Amino acid sequence: MLEMLMSPKKAERRPWELFFVGAFYATLAILITNWVFARDAVLSQYSSIFVITFTVMFSIPFMYYVIRYEEKKAATISSSWERLKEHRKALWAFLWLFVGFVVAFSFWYILLPTTDAYRAPVETYCQINRPGNADQCFAQYGIKDSPTSTQFATTNGERLFLIFTNNIYVLIFILVFSLIFGAGVIFILAWNASVIAAAIAIFSKSELSALPLALGRYFIHGIPEIAAYFVAALAGGIISIAVIRRDVETEKFWEILQDSLNLIIVAVVVLFLAALMEVFITPVFFN
Repeated sequence: MLEMLMSPKKAERRPWELFFVGAFYATLAILITNWVFARDAVLSQYSSIFVITFTVMFSIPFMYYVIRYEEKKAATISSSWERLKEHRKALWAFLWLFVGFVVAFSFWYILLPTTDAYRAPVETYCQINRPGNADQCFAQYGIKDSPTSTQFATTNGERLFLIFTNNIYVLIFILVFSLIFGAGVIFILAWNASVIAAAIAIFSKSELSALPLALGRYFIHGIPEIAAYFVAALAGGIISIAVIRRDVETEKFWEILQDSLNLIIVAVVVLFLAALMEVFITPVFFN
């Protein structure tokens, strides 16, 4: 039933509606997790993983149908530029879905009385954003028995290199994952949404009134970064669907490969721009 909330064609005509679909999926995942697992002494410790799992389960049908729809367009449009323009519509739909995830996760992370539902994202946030004193960060947010922190580079040049190389690693992982199972890449993107939401909840100091400012803090560089990931996911997914449909046996397959390569190049360029924004632009507005 949930996969019928939005069809690929409707999503590309009115992509902003995916914001509400993403918010609904994320909210439903959190409510189900709290209802089913919150009272269990063991399973409650893994609530954050269950939240991501349910969000992914709800989203996979939509992701699959959109990627399949894009592969059909890639096989019928001969111009590379026209194919890129058509894929832009799917990218907007994915971005609105992601923003819905982030806003809903942030809202509930601020309201939830316990850190169990976002324990793993907070640990990731502390390791990335406060590497020198991650242990204090864990303790500050009520997390015990977390992995030992390590010291990372602090200069802008070193931070740019580390952020970009880490993002490239994620991009490669997304590309490989989408090649193996096109729609399954939503797991990585839902996880990134939960990490950003945890950072937003921390930045807002658990005050809903500060949520808009916190969203701006992480969306400045977060939206281009996630857009690059979605472009890579779309590139890998198109090839995956083409192989499933046996388009590999046709001449059109080489045009599909060229289309996917163009998407990957665009993703790498956007990812580098996002890293520049994170290091040099975001700190200008937010300390």
